[in-house]
Amino acid sequence: MDGMELVAFKIIASVGTARSLYITAIDEACKGNYDEAAGMIREGREAFIEGHEAHAELLQKIASGETVVMDLLMTHAEDQLMSAEAFGILAERFIELNKKIDDR
Repeated sequence: MDGMELVAFKIIASVGTARSLYITAIDEACKGNYDEAAGMIREGREAFIEGHEAHAELLQKIASGETVVMDLLMTHAEDQLMSAEAFGILAERFIELNKKIDDR
């Protein structure tokens, strides 16, 4: 396995964990467990940052003139990164909405 594959797998694993935590946070908020939901969001952000840092490594390589091949694996990693970012944003909004509903 070459270095690019390892970076792609690091992105996929990290942001996949983040996405799962965001979904679990929504589930916890739906049960009224807002402290648990907040903890899941924090953990999700940490996992997402790991994936984002691996992504930044690739951008640095490109900026320094190295070639980064966009194959199916790297495309999948990019897709997972964007998906996890969207899930994080939506999870936070869903939790806020659940709190508003519960406060009524």
